[in-house]
Formats: sequence, structure tokens, C-alpha cells
Amino acid sequence: MEAKLAKIQSQVRIGGKGTPRRKVKKVYKTATNDDKKLQSTLKKLGVQPISSIEEVNMFKEDGNVIHFTAPKVHASIHSNTFAIYGQGDEKELTELVPGILNQLGPDSLASLRKLAETYQQINIASQGVQADTGADDDDIPELVENFEATSEKKDEEEATASSSDAKIVDMVD
Repeated sequence: MEAKLAKIQSQVRIGGKGTPRRKVKKVYKTATNDDKKLQSTLKKLGVQPISSIEEVNMFKEDGNVIHFTAPKVHASIHSNTFAIYGQGDEKELTELVPGILNQLGPDSLASLRKLAETYQQINIASQGVQADTGADDDDIPELVENFEATSEKKDEEEATASSSDAKIVDMVD
């Protein structure tokens, strides 16, 4: 029995002693397989490509927007099915505001108002904090020393220094 097992094992071994018996064949799942499955499912639903769509914006509940530029869009109106292909970027609503005002519905306008109010409150709060910390920096500092007395001391020091320089020069010559 052991001899039979050893014979079978020796046939399976690829390399010499100490090497693995078999190489494991790994099957990698690719995105193309998923894409093919999705395409076949969409064909069953009877979707048709819709051209001339420049951008797609999906508004999320947290206020962010999933933004697609130049997507491929397929739709089936009777089954209420839409498929959007492309690279989507998650952006904040404030980044897209000027270009998407005409796309906003009543719910999105309400969320935009809330967002604007929160930004105003944040700005007011940050300005209040800056006013507390920066109020001392903007004011003129109080006069601590008497500048006339210090300037008189400097004049006296310069006068004595210039006279001592003259003495040193005289000694050297």
C-alpha cells in the first residue's frame, strides 16, 4: 500500500526533493467578466443607449454628489432601468454649485440652503475665534518704555564710542 502511494506521489512531483508537488493554478476574476455579465443582463431587460448626455450627477443624502463626466448611459423606460458607465468622482455640493443649479429639485434646494446656513455659521464661529485671538494683534501696542530717554542714552554712548575710537587711532599712529 505504501509503495503504491509512493509511486503515485513520485509521478505528481514536478521538481526534485523538497519541491512542491503541484503548482496551484490561480484563477483571477477580471472586470471584463463582470462587465459581460452586466451587459447580458441589460440586454435581457431591453435597454437602449442614450447619446448626447454630457454629465450625470447623483445626489446623496449626506450632501455629497457623485459626478460623472461624459458617461455612457443605457435606459429602458418601460422597465424603469438606467445604467450609467464611466468614472465617477465623489464631490461636495459646493464644488458643483454654479453649474448644477438648474438640475436641483426642491429637496436638493432645501439641502443646499441648509448647507449654506451651516457654512455661514462655521464662518461666523471661525471669525469669532479669530476675533478673540487676533484682537490683540490688530491693536496698537501700549507704550511701555520712554523712547526719549533711550535715544538720549544712545546718543551719549555714540559720543563716548567716537571719542574712544579717536584715542585708539591716535595711539596706533
